Amino acid sequence: MSENKNQINIELSEEVAEGTYSNLAIITHSHSEFVIDFVKLMPGIQKAKVKSRIILTPEHAKRLYKALAENIKKYESVHGPIKESKGGDGYPPFSLGGPTAQA
Repeated sequence: MSENKNQINIELSEEVAEGTYSNLAIITHSHSEFVIDFVKLMPGIQKAKVKSRIILTPEHAKRLYKALAENIKKYESVHGPIKESKGGDGYPPFSLGGPTAQA
């Protein structure tokens, strides 16, 4: 039996395993880090709370981007295209405040 030297054991506590619901992500960045705030925004409520904040290096942000794109492609190959709303859904855009990338 060969042992994988690159294997990482990851511990997942019960609390973290339950997950945190988020329907809005606010992404900002500086030259050295990307900050993603996950927010739970409820219809008709003017105040929303950040439920979780993840801070990544630019390299890890790009790796997350690629992994997410790959997983969306796999999901859509099984379940069909994910429908995107065309505004008017009451939710702000994903990038708010702070420096943001423009394409």
